[in-house]
Amino acid sequence: MEFEIPTPRPADRELLVRVTATSVNPADAKRRRRFAVNRVLASPVVLGYDAVGEVVEVGDTVQFFKTGDLIWYSGSIHLPGSNAEFQVVDERIAGHRPEKLSDAEAAAIPLTALTAWESLFDRLHINPEGEEGRSLLIIGGAGGVGSIAIQLARLVPGLNVIASASRPITKDWCHNQGAHVVVDHTYLVESIHAAGLTNVDYILNCADTNGYWSSMAELISPEGRIVSIVEARDPVNLQLLMAKSASFAWENMTTRPFFRTRTLHRQHEILEELSCLVNNGSIRSTLTETLYGLSTNSLRQAHAIIESGQAIGKISVVY
Repeated sequence: MEFEIPTPRPADRELLVRVTATSVNPADAKRRRRFAVNRVLASPVVLGYDAVGEVVEVGDTVQFFKTGDLIWYSGSIHLPGSNAEFQVVDERIAGHRPEKLSDAEAAAIPLTALTAWESLFDRLHINPEGEEGRSLLIIGGAGGVGSIAIQLARLVPGLNVIASASRPITKDWCHNQGAHVVVDHTYLVESIHAAGLTNVDYILNCADTNGYWSSMAELISPEGRIVSIVEARDPVNLQLLMAKSASFAWENMTTRPFFRTRTLHRQHEILEELSCLVNNGSIRSTLTETLYGLSTNSLRQAHAIIESGQAIGKISVVY
């Protein structure tokens, strides 16, 4: 539903932002379902992660931004979200938005790019300076995170980037994002072997942790690393990784802002680096559809597309 709330005020290192566009992620739909299942909320919850907008007021101790700056960010689950005219955000998880992109194109990037960046470089510990002779498998390469992960991984010298998809349109999308090899995840192990590979050094799972667990355990190289961004429905059997001394990590982009970790500022740094990569043409937006208007109608439409399971790339809503 649509409702009015007071305009928030920024404190300390916070920014008050006039939001101009957002994008909708699977995480938005999951959060909506969790809030709305079998209960009536005492007060409305403002959803929305991704945002671009203009800084209209700054807190007393803000260091990185000033009034009038155009920024992008992915917010935090402990504060009201970006499906609003105004939003407060900690400056340490925001960056200056790329000049090269439209609002819709820019809004499609922050959550997926932060997730992909943290997965590749903070969890898998891929060396951005070079990974000669090593391989990365991205399961679910046509989704929002997979699409950006392919592009980021292609910037790593020597790294063989393999993406999985199952439909002709999604396979073409993965190739267009820069994947060296595209395999079919309906028969993942056989498809990897058919591509001439026995094992892979790194795996980023963007699809189904339980569904691909045994395949990932079989495909990962000895001393390899696996990261998943998808919660498990049931416990996974870590024993399958023991003989190979392989490691497994979770990636959740909201961890740093929610727990206010000592590395919170890294999201600001990552978004600044991503802005440079976009402006110099190294990374491009994964926007595939744009809706217009801050309304329940446009947001419902975006959520329906996400929940169809057929979405490719990202959907933005321009206010």
